[in-house]
Amino acid sequence: MKLKQTVWIIAAAVAVSASFFFSVQEAAAYEERNFIHKAYAKALHESGDTTLVKAGGGWFPYPGYGDRAAWQKIFAQDAGRIISLGEGYLGYEWKIIPATAYLEYERSGNRKVMEDPLEANRKALNTLILAELAEGEGRFIDQIADGLWMSCQMTSWVLSAHNPRQSSNRALPDPREYIIDLGSAGYGATVAIAYHFFKDKLGELDPSINYCIEEAVRERVLDPFMDLTPEVRKANWWIADQWKPGEIINNWNPWCNSNVLLCYLLMEKDQARLDAAVHRSIISADMFLNFVKSDGACEEGPSYWGHAAGKLYDYLEILYDATGGRVSLFDNPQIRKMGEYISRSYIGDSKVVNFADATASLVPDVCLTYRYGRSMDSAEMEDFALYLLYDGKTGRFRTPSVPIGNDTYRSLEAASVLVEMTGKVEDLNREAGTVPVESILGSLRSGVPDASWYPETEFCYLRDGLGNFFAAKGGFNNESHNHNDVGTFILYCGTRPLLVDAGVGTYTKKTFSPERYTIWSMQSDWHSLPLINGVSQSFGGEYRSSDVSCNPGKREFSLDMSGAYPESASCSLWERSYKLHDGRLVIKDRFRLDERKAADVENFMVLGEVYLPGETFVHDGQERTVPAGKVVVVGDGAAAGISYPRSLEPSVTVKALEDPRLNNVWGPELRRISFTSAADAPLSGVYGFEIEILQ
Repeated sequence: MKLKQTVWIIAAAVAVSASFFFSVQEAAAYEERNFIHKAYAKALHESGDTTLVKAGGGWFPYPGYGDRAAWQKIFAQDAGRIISLGEGYLGYEWKIIPATAYLEYERSGNRKVMEDPLEANRKALNTLILAELAEGEGRFIDQIADGLWMSCQMTSWVLSAHNPRQSSNRALPDPREYIIDLGSAGYGATVAIAYHFFKDKLGELDPSINYCIEEAVRERVLDPFMDLTPEVRKANWWIADQWKPGEIINNWNPWCNSNVLLCYLLMEKDQARLDAAVHRSIISADMFLNFVKSDGACEEGPSYWGHAAGKLYDYLEILYDATGGRVSLFDNPQIRKMGEYISRSYIGDSKVVNFADATASLVPDVCLTYRYGRSMDSAEMEDFALYLLYDGKTGRFRTPSVPIGNDTYRSLEAASVLVEMTGKVEDLNREAGTVPVESILGSLRSGVPDASWYPETEFCYLRDGLGNFFAAKGGFNNESHNHNDVGTFILYCGTRPLLVDAGVGTYTKKTFSPERYTIWSMQSDWHSLPLINGVSQSFGGEYRSSDVSCNPGKREFSLDMSGAYPESASCSLWERSYKLHDGRLVIKDRFRLDERKAADVENFMVLGEVYLPGETFVHDGQERTVPAGKVVVVGDGAAAGISYPRSLEPSVTVKALEDPRLNNVWGPELRRISFTSAADAPLSGVYGFEIEILQ
């Protein structure tokens, strides 16, 4: 029995154009654009119909399960690999998740003990679905049925870390109240796709299987999406129908919306309910587009690009297909810039700009990048996807393949561009027989400017004439997946990291709790930022940069970061400027304090060994001594000398990286170089640093 009566929204689609506007008070990060609703309302008006979508799933842009010739063409050369992977799951034992696995989140903060088996089941189900579509002989149907049956017997598909949003506030799912999170929406989409393709085969086994699937998806996804009871609306915060200025709308919105929309379009049989759900989802997805900056940057970082801009693209692709192409936003400049952000955030050699909760090591989803670029007519994105297929070990471009993860829609969409991408890869490999590969790779990245400035998000990316890469940020300390990092920067020698942003460790209960800023990697002290008057940056939307300026032509970026520190810092000005020369970065901190309470400490996070004045180091096979007024960093194939004011005293702190997520990126440790002033240093002045990259 349900915990409370469900309240439904049912609205005739004919009323869409009049009712789509969703009025909220504007905030600094919000602009009422409503791109999707405007496109939908215009198409609906032009159609003269009462709806643009039809119940029943007939819109899905893939052949029926029985059309073997079509599926062989889609999977092409990748069919054998997919079938082989599916065979590996024929004996898979579907994992049961016990109550204690959910409760472990409350007891220790561990999420993985519940999430890992759930994700393993989703990956198994996805692989089996793809294998059966590729082969079509029915060998995988029984195991698919077992996976679906087991999935439907679960109490919930919501992750343990997200279940506390229920009224119970507990990690164990309460079957009296269903909410939607990233896990349940994504799992529901995979189940819905399996139902779409195999419902006839499953019905031959036993009609009860299809009945259970229909009930499970309705119970866990369809009904909760339309539930307006206060408790469920609060739990489904990502819909943003109760958004208030100062609140965040992040990747959850397009990630959940794309999967919920897919579930409705594949499984809802009632036309009025389908129209109402599409209406509600468009309002919600527009809230995300209204919230994100028009400059296209993803403040959550490249790690979340695939779930933010990438899932928005999936949403728009689903809506485009379901409306027969009548609703299209693929000529929208903001959405194009949101796509090209991932290309410009890529430093090289699997390294990306990793502000906030991003990881520094990442290879973006190749097929997603290509699809996005093709739809938006972005040669930069299409070329970037092909660039990512280059294998430096073989000197050739790899043939693309279908990603086998837990996202069945993404897998199918990747398959849809395999033949086209393979043809382009073959052309590149033929060209590589007559033209130096370096020239080809350079051509594929020629559309990326040496300077990228995102004025609203306040991200600055610069590359010097020698190929060295610099990035810095302004912003504020309540961004999505926030770190207290206003003014921080990174510097790479080519594609080799020297001055770095540590990123984020393994997510636990503490990561998204009031204790978040007790985690060292979230604190400004562990970024390349100053400790001002003994005080660190604070968390909150009011702690932000000011007077931010970027001159891409001169490779300059500056900001006043004093506003990111609390009043206890007694700082009225801390203007940091960066100027990138070829092989050299100049940093100047011009400051003014109202009162001197403690020393200032200028911190720099580095990867490599650190040598202080008078110490010896080896570079390019030669032993050298660090001169006075300089510190040297020697990393893996890269080195830099940091000149500093003689009024500051350098020291080094080694930070052991025990967390596997950090260790896998950087190795066993990072180092922090701290330049400390005298306790009675002047109230105003300039701290100047010059970082020379030793090629």
